[in-house]
Amino acid sequence: MNKKFIALAVAAAAFGTSVQAVELYNNDGSTLSLGGHVSVGVGGSEESDTEVQATSPRINIEATQDLGNGFTADAKAEWALNYLDGGEETFSTRLGYIGLTHAEFGRAVAGTQWAPYYNAAGVADMPIAFANDFIYDNHGALGTGRADKMLSYSNAVSFGNNGDLNVAVGWQGSKTDTLGDTDNVKVDDRYQVALGYAVAGFGINYAYVGGDITVSGNTETAQSNVFSASYGSYGNGLYIAGVYAMNDYMNNGKNGNEDLLEETRAYEALVAYSLANSLNLSVNYEKVEDSKDDLTVTETTAIQAEYDLSPKLRTYAGYQFDLRGEGTYKGNRDNAWLAGVRYFL
Repeated sequence: MNKKFIALAVAAAAFGTSVQAVELYNNDGSTLSLGGHVSVGVGGSEESDTEVQATSPRINIEATQDLGNGFTADAKAEWALNYLDGGEETFSTRLGYIGLTHAEFGRAVAGTQWAPYYNAAGVADMPIAFANDFIYDNHGALGTGRADKMLSYSNAVSFGNNGDLNVAVGWQGSKTDTLGDTDNVKVDDRYQVALGYAVAGFGINYAYVGGDITVSGNTETAQSNVFSASYGSYGNGLYIAGVYAMNDYMNNGKNGNEDLLEETRAYEALVAYSLANSLNLSVNYEKVEDSKDDLTVTETTAIQAEYDLSPKLRTYAGYQFDLRGEGTYKGNRDNAWLAGVRYFL
């Protein structure tokens, strides 16, 4: 068992951003910290006006408690911040969970959390401005990103120089939710499993999530099989990642038809290189295909740069080329741009 497992697990999954927090309290086995970031930029597209935008700002608090006998408990609450629209709702839930971790027995978490599925699907979801979009179609209800009301268990085994094996499972109970443009969808119990193996900077991953949904009296299985591979560490030299997902009733259509698509294939690729002065340059590509009708739903590629002005202040800029969909998914070309700054709390 990898003895670093507790530290990695309690730190929380924060792909694509620095994990930074200010420790407010540390005494007698208990800690309390404040984290998150305020991100703001100027951006627009060919179909929308240039304006000041927020880029996934959030604030979180996290507490840990040493319970003895190798057990550590932790609790985290994280909220998205709305600081640009005066009079609108300021906070909305991103994460909220309690976890229990042991170096040998693994980690159990209950609440709204990053799903095990994201361990595999999120390896290319790194840049600040433009990253992996298809993961976030109905991600809370279907369990592909920040999964709502989830119970999960994970463990890791180290084979020394031969690498590390990570295993995780998750469950979400049934509920009624909104998926795409469709309201009052009955989402039955959902189950998922994720496997990952990392050695010498290389990582390969697989995850499955599935469960029935009922839309207008018709019951279908909303499921995804995702495979991914990566090399390196984002923000430290060369980083390469690729994702391939086979989805049924997981992704939404576009251009006025936001219903769930019966069968899709999704692709994401990222190549990034970070210089010694912290300048991180990247190129990413994403495509979602309607496999039933053999049409491209969305296709984009983006060039991006990130640079640290200080340990807590990061600038970013990106330009995304809209390669457009096909057939009923082919809208007007909508290239987009965004530049801004992120301040880590």
